[in-house]
Amino acid sequence: MYKKLFITCLVLAVSRAAPVEEPTEVRVSRDAPDAAGDDASATIVAQEQIINGDGSYAYNFETSNGIRANQRSENGINANGEYSYVAPDGVEYRVTYVADEAGFQPMGAHLPVEPPAPEHVIKMLEDLRAANNPEFDIANLDATIARLKATQG
Repeated sequence: MYKKLFITCLVLAVSRAAPVEEPTEVRVSRDAPDAAGDDASATIVAQEQIINGDGSYAYNFETSNGIRANQRSENGINANGEYSYVAPDGVEYRVTYVADEAGFQPMGAHLPVEPPAPEHVIKMLEDLRAANNPEFDIANLDATIARLKATQG
């Protein structure tokens, strides 16, 4: 019984110690139809993905109904990209984004924007920052103050 357990553990250890694979790349391309089709019968007309052993990656795809997306990451943690689609009313919506330690940050002409921050809110945060209270994350306060100041133009 211990012999089977030992062999199983040995096989698992060897498989985990296998060298990191070289980057993989997949490309698919088909002729795109002239007009966007309906969603139920949409097909992939172009696809490309690159996955590297260090965690970096990139992908890109397009469907026959007008959906497009691409994303890239240099470290496998932070990413940036964009996607677009054609709405039922025929308008193309495009979103570009950054996803990092501050979260998912989308931008698009159709998305609402943060209104200008009131002066008293920024003043209150600056006072908290100046007090150097250890209960507050100074880096987070600095980032919040900068973001709110940017809303003021």
